[in-house]
Order: sequence, then C-alpha cells, then structure tokens
Amino acid sequence: MKAFRVSGIMYFEDGRWQKFTKDVVAESEEQATEKVLSILGSKHRLKRRQIAIREVREIDPSESEDPVVRYHFGVSGRG
Repeated sequence: MKAFRVSGIMYFEDGRWQKFTKDVVAESEEQATEKVLSILGSKHRLKRRQIAIREVREIDPSESEDPVVRYHFGVSGRG
C-alpha cells in the first residue's frame, strides 16, 4: 500500500466549482482515484461527472495531514 494525494475540482448545484485535495491509502493511482470519487460522491452527493481529478501523485506518508493515512503507516506526531 502507498499514500497518494489526489487533487481536483468538484461542481456543486449552486453553480460553483470547489477545489479539493484528499490523501488516501491505495495500491495504485487508479485505485486512489476510485477511492476519492467514492468518498466525495458519498459525502457530498456528487455524480462522477461533477468531479474533475487534476492530479494524482504518490507522497511520503509523513507529508499527509490525514490521520487515517498517518495511522496506516505508523507515522506519529505532526511532520
């Protein structure tokens, strides 16, 4: 498993686009993309066509501020 940072924009019903960055644990870039689409779709009730992924990159787990990612890799404290 690796840590990935996924960035992009998402469209809301009021006509605005909102930037986002999400750190996830996944085995590949494709799996990281799918995970983020699933999380944002569930949390914000968005369709996949309302989410535009701009960048997916592997990161060092200590760079992440997401507690789930840090816990998964056993990183303690704040980088």
